[in-house]
Amino acid sequence: QVQLVESGGGLVQAGGSLRLSCAASGRAFATYAMGWFRQAPGNERKFVATISRIGSITDYADSVKGRFTISRDNAKNTVSLEMNSLKPEDTAVYYCAATRGGSSRSGTDYDYWGQGTQVTVSS
Repeated sequence: QVQLVESGGGLVQAGGSLRLSCAASGRAFATYAMGWFRQAPGNERKFVATISRIGSITDYADSVKGRFTISRDNAKNTVSLEMNSLKPEDTAVYYCAATRGGSSRSGTDYDYWGQGTQVTVSS
């Protein structure tokens, strides 16, 4: 059982930066690979980034590669998403997720989800 809570969302101007955090409960945090997904109104949920159990491997969607960075701190049970050079098309609700399997681009592989945090990028 894992409970996830996202924070750090808000309003930012295009070209700006924002850092999202996800706090997880439970002592088994390091046994889960973690991911970030996002969903804009009227659109399907899309993969953003994922990180392996100890943080050795990361993967990103092409749309955010070079701009976003995912990281984790297993001692604090947290995973973060640093977002730079933000664009209006990055506007969405961002979700943190955990999987008992390895890092994955597919939402169906994830077992636990947070409530989401809104990110709005103005032009």
